Amino acid sequence: MRAVFGLVLIVGLGLAGFAVYMVQGYFEQQGQQLRAAEAARQQAVPTVAVYAVNRTIEFGEALTMDDVEIIRYAEPHLPDGVFQDEVALFPRGEDLPRYVLRQMEPNEPVLATKVTEPGVAATITSLIQPGLRAFTIEVDATTGVSGFLRPGDRVDVYWTGQVAQGLAGSNDVTQLIEPGLRLVAVDQSADTARAGASIARTVTVEVTPLQVGKLTQAQATGDLSLSLVGHADDLTTEAIEMTQSTLLGIVAPEIVVEEEVEEEQICTIRRLAGGQVIEDIIPCSN
Repeated sequence: MRAVFGLVLIVGLGLAGFAVYMVQGYFEQQGQQLRAAEAARQQAVPTVAVYAVNRTIEFGEALTMDDVEIIRYAEPHLPDGVFQDEVALFPRGEDLPRYVLRQMEPNEPVLATKVTEPGVAATITSLIQPGLRAFTIEVDATTGVSGFLRPGDRVDVYWTGQVAQGLAGSNDVTQLIEPGLRLVAVDQSADTARAGASIARTVTVEVTPLQVGKLTQAQATGDLSLSLVGHADDLTTEAIEMTQSTLLGIVAPEIVVEEEVEEEQICTIRRLAGGQVIEDIIPCSN
């Protein structure tokens, strides 16, 4: 009987120990899950509700309430100009829609820089920054970078013409006159999403009033050529001037100017002595 009691006691103690072990394992697992949840909560990025388009919208299309929806956007990475309120996006509802200035893709937040003011059509005037002007330059396949220009690109403008060289006549020269001008339109299109290359006849750049005068004079007195600037190029372009002589490496002969040697002035006086005329040198009076 004592043996049976002892065996039961041993089995009971074993079961109790096993139960304690299982409980400890359960609480340890729960603790790990709680710690993982807390770490995930701390790493979670807060989001805010913003308006985004729900379809691909091309340049010039009207933006209506049917074209937008609310999405959650990471607050630390929120771009400037988003719309979080329907009244801010459409102050007068459907009566005054906004128009798209740049092609937008589904789930792309609506930004103030990508749409016009309510009721304002998507024209070149809506793309020009305050204080600046639009100026049109005539181009062809050669001067217009073979048709690879699109609105939003930046170009350097070169002028080629003749510069007076005094008595030597005139000399052909090419000079960089305006670096890094932004294109707002190619031909009559301001669509930044236009694909492929097409030979443009005109491009419109965004310039100051002073640059308008400069480009007008340059276009009237010579030929203008464009050079496309890379999107990642932020280097300051130095002054560039190229003449035919510099291009061909021709060194102009040095002109030697002979100095005139002033002859020494000799003054004399004549006198009669012993029946002879004698000339005496005397100081010259100025």
